[in-house]
Amino acid sequence: MLPLPALLRALTSGELSPTDHVDDVLARLERDETGCVITLDADRARERAAELTASAARGERMGPLHGVAVGIKDLIDVAGLPTRCGSRLLADAPPAAADAAVVALLRAAGAVVVGKLHTHEFAYGPVGDTAATGPCRNPHDLSRITGGSSSGSAAAVAAGHLPLAVGTDTGASVRTPAALCGVAGLKPRRGAIPGAGVFPLAESFDTVGLLATDAASLAVARAALGGPGPANPGAVRVGIAGGGWWRPHEPVLADAVRTAADALAGLDHTVSEVDTPGVAELAATYPVITGAEAYATHRDWYATRRDEYQTATAQRLAPHAEAPAHTYVDARRARRRLASALVEHLRGRADVLVCPTTRLRATPIGADTVPTPAGDVAVRPSLLETTSPFNLTDLPVVALPVPVPGLPAGIQLVGVTVGEAELLGLAGALERALR
Repeated sequence: MLPLPALLRALTSGELSPTDHVDDVLARLERDETGCVITLDADRARERAAELTASAARGERMGPLHGVAVGIKDLIDVAGLPTRCGSRLLADAPPAAADAAVVALLRAAGAVVVGKLHTHEFAYGPVGDTAATGPCRNPHDLSRITGGSSSGSAAAVAAGHLPLAVGTDTGASVRTPAALCGVAGLKPRRGAIPGAGVFPLAESFDTVGLLATDAASLAVARAALGGPGPANPGAVRVGIAGGGWWRPHEPVLADAVRTAADALAGLDHTVSEVDTPGVAELAATYPVITGAEAYATHRDWYATRRDEYQTATAQRLAPHAEAPAHTYVDARRARRRLASALVEHLRGRADVLVCPTTRLRATPIGADTVPTPAGDVAVRPSLLETTSPFNLTDLPVVALPVPVPGLPAGIQLVGVTVGEAELLGLAGALERALR
């Protein structure tokens, strides 16, 4: 699959028609071996592609994504298709009556929605192996996880099925699967891409994001949705997140951070290590807040239909059934205090923070722990703890793959004093430097 800028050039020039592109995408998705596909909307996609092909022949373009096929995480409403959220509880869900806001924006930009993609059940997990339809499998090794919860979106892009997919990110869910599958992911600030029509996990943090082959594709897609195009940030202060919190369990992930930092230094940015005081205490508020808000959404189902949840999801909800309200309130207050202090500290030292996306690369499906040189480590925290601080602080992040031997490795570029436009511009420059 061509990266989005090249695909758009082919569609604009007439070298490729929307009909041929969408037919190719549907054929790829129909042959998929990763489990990323939940529902295809083939007839409507082909009908829309034919309309766009005819309009292109008349010299008319329906928007900046004219004819581009896109897949939607099955947590997000698509009119005429059910939203099942990876769960047996919604096996009989009726078709959605209307598109989610992000889907409406995509259609208005000329994109063709081809179907719904796998999600970790109710988005409550960073692994991608827990859903009514079974696990989503990593295209680089089908025995390994994709990461979650936007598992199908990352797998579909990494497998070359789609140029663009939509996901959500509450604590990891765009960036972790991007890292494990070797694609690029954008977590904007919360609400930057509208979240109406998305099933909630934790309203304090839920964020609609994008996955694509590379940063240049993310920039094109973000601009098409009304966001800023990429901008040259000029010379910026790049901080490498230092301290034990950011130390990966696999040394190759630390190598990836250093490779990215060296490349940024080669682009004439100032690079130095920065500390992140209070990050562990801040991160500890995430499971309390997310768990309380998730349980509030699921309370009635959990009381009457608990057996229909996947076991791992039920186990994650269970501790919050009897948790006193003050624990949630205390965590929210601590989050505000600690997040504000951390961001203020970083602003005095860095414009952009660089850190690993995860502490592990893709692990075997079903593994709760894996061996490392330092001993056995738990998988789920290793896929979440280096991403959740940036939901807690609501900073924009671009997750990028960095070339390493073997399975993919990812790093995060975090906007501390810069916004999405500058962050996407910097990510594109870094990407070119790493080639």
